[in-house]
Amino acid sequence: MHVDEWLQAIPPLWICALVGLVIGLESLGIPLPGEIVLVSSALLAAQGVVNPLWVGICASVGAIVGDSVGYAIGRKGGKPMFDRLGRRFPKHFGPSHIAKAERYFERYGMWTVFFGRFVALLRILAGPLAGALRMPYWRFLTANVLGGIAWAGGTTAVVYYLGRVAEKWLKGFSWAGLALAVLFGVATTLLVKRRAARMAAQETEEPAGAA
Repeated sequence: MHVDEWLQAIPPLWICALVGLVIGLESLGIPLPGEIVLVSSALLAAQGVVNPLWVGICASVGAIVGDSVGYAIGRKGGKPMFDRLGRRFPKHFGPSHIAKAERYFERYGMWTVFFGRFVALLRILAGPLAGALRMPYWRFLTANVLGGIAWAGGTTAVVYYLGRVAEKWLKGFSWAGLALAVLFGVATTLLVKRRAARMAAQETEEPAGAA
């Protein structure tokens, strides 16, 4: 059963609660498919199953609260916590992942929290790592709120309106809204990956030039 089919079997109120819960846990530092759940819920909103406004609100709240809890955990546990997590979950918290995220924080500061909301790896690590690196909370909170609203609200709005347009012009094809959303997601992912690759290349060239 696909995620959207599974969500259709849940009452609308519980769909919104589930969106907030999954995204909150993901933002806290637990690897979960928050973006998939958000996109699927937005597509259901385009079909009239759930209110898109509440999907966006619950997703934003989950993202902001989850990141804030992750910040508190990271501030209390510090870097030793990531060492323990790296040994137990090397795929998500390995030394290379943590080192890359730290370089982003050193270079871009609070903007890492904002733009990290749009990148899968940083979406999991941004909150806890910002706390472990002792980023001032007011800076973290500003980037966290802006990034959470931009990512959750923006994703919901884009997928919702794409789904509505597809339903209006291509009513006979129920896969049209999903196809458009997937194409948009793939294009966005490729752009983000290209940008991340350029940033990584620049960071690699700078130490070489210094040497």
